[in-house]
Amino acid sequence: MDVATKQSLDFNTTTFGNERKDPQDLIPIANEIRRDIIRSLVRAGSGHSGGPLGSADIFAALYFGGVMRYNPQDMHWDGRDRFVLSAGHMAPVLYAALANAGCFPKEELGTLRKYNTRLQGHPGRDMHLPGIETSSGSLGQGISIAVGMAMSDKLVDGSDRRVFTLTGDGELQEGSVWEAAMAASHFGLDNFCWIIDNNDCQIDGRLPDVMNVYPIVDKCVAFGFDTIEVDGHDPADLMRGFDHFLGNQARGTGKPTAIVAKTYMGHGVSFMNDKFEWHGKPPSKDQAAEALNELAMMP
Repeated sequence: MDVATKQSLDFNTTTFGNERKDPQDLIPIANEIRRDIIRSLVRAGSGHSGGPLGSADIFAALYFGGVMRYNPQDMHWDGRDRFVLSAGHMAPVLYAALANAGCFPKEELGTLRKYNTRLQGHPGRDMHLPGIETSSGSLGQGISIAVGMAMSDKLVDGSDRRVFTLTGDGELQEGSVWEAAMAASHFGLDNFCWIIDNNDCQIDGRLPDVMNVYPIVDKCVAFGFDTIEVDGHDPADLMRGFDHFLGNQARGTGKPTAIVAKTYMGHGVSFMNDKFEWHGKPPSKDQAAEALNELAMMP
């Protein structure tokens, strides 16, 4: 690699606050998350590129748009909202968001998937990384854990804490997803927000070719969710979806919320964009340099 490439692979030390922002101010944050994903993956030499890059705007809105309540200096604060990454293989985007929030040093992102790292290939609660609420990775199980958290908060503790979870759309092929959805509706969990990353890709191909899960919105509605579709790359539309959920909880509607976010796998990197082949592989050093150059030209 040349000097310019070496410099571009370095993690900067900038962190971002969680105060309410103009949606347009979330765009550069999402792109910094994308750059950190590339930097992490090329060092690791393994891991998932497509989904993390495609969901970066969602994480920017969640963690930096004033949606989730948390304290980066105390991620065990009792009043925090909780986020569960059910699609655990998308861990690089969660790690990048947490590091950019100041939950741990950004340089640690360079240890992704290394021996004895806290940044495992799937989130591990046993690694004691701030912001990881549960171990996940077995698809279909994370949403069940998140629903259990929301039930405990609402029905046992009487807390106004909110629980967010993100599943991939391919994950909807797991039956346990729909058992959890049925429970969230039955128990009136208006403190529960289910985000579906709808990029229409999974490791083997397009969803309709592997196991058709459409129509996703109609299914969520049928399972009792207040369901809203958003453009997962438009920060204003994402904030519209999250504000809809927060309003539902504030009014005590008794209905969980599903946000179906239309995204593109590998968004922001032209040679990865909307290509399922990038679901589960990292960039080479040359590809990482090309990706970072493209991302550097974005806001």
